[in-house]
Amino acid sequence: MIETSRLLLRPWTTTDLAEFTRIANTPTVMEHLGGVATSEAMQALYDRIVASQVEHGFCFWIVERRADRAMLGICGFKVANVGPIMGEIEIGWRFRQDAWGQGYAREAATACLDWAWRNLACTRIVAITIIANRGSWGLMERLGMTRQGDLDFDHPNYPADHPQAPHITYAIARPL
Repeated sequence: MIETSRLLLRPWTTTDLAEFTRIANTPTVMEHLGGVATSEAMQALYDRIVASQVEHGFCFWIVERRADRAMLGICGFKVANVGPIMGEIEIGWRFRQDAWGQGYAREAATACLDWAWRNLACTRIVAITIIANRGSWGLMERLGMTRQGDLDFDHPNYPADHPQAPHITYAIARPL
């Protein structure tokens, strides 16, 4: 679907969930995402991703390394369903730990943004994370996204006093 010099981004197949769970549902990868998910939560994630691909033509696609077809994680889009960004196109990513720091997430996210500007009618794309997830918001900034403090919100999946409730929002406008 989307190719870069090192990566292939593609829709999910029925056999991808087990491998994605193995590589990305770990304590380190899930540290800022609510912790290791149950098998039921992972199945629900898969179901939402596949439904998004069918309904919208995009999702958080599987990211594979072209050289060996190893699954590195996911990157892509969803229609935001929380907070003041509800209904907007949200970019996101989740990569296995041994893929961090090698530029894969930036390469995949840049390719996704290029795809979005060619294929979607949105005027901007948003991204969210928690303030403690410096790696994620650092990538947002390297992609040219800027912090939108007026769009920060408490995520409804967490109690108000939970350290992962406060979410920060970044956005990037469609290039002229």
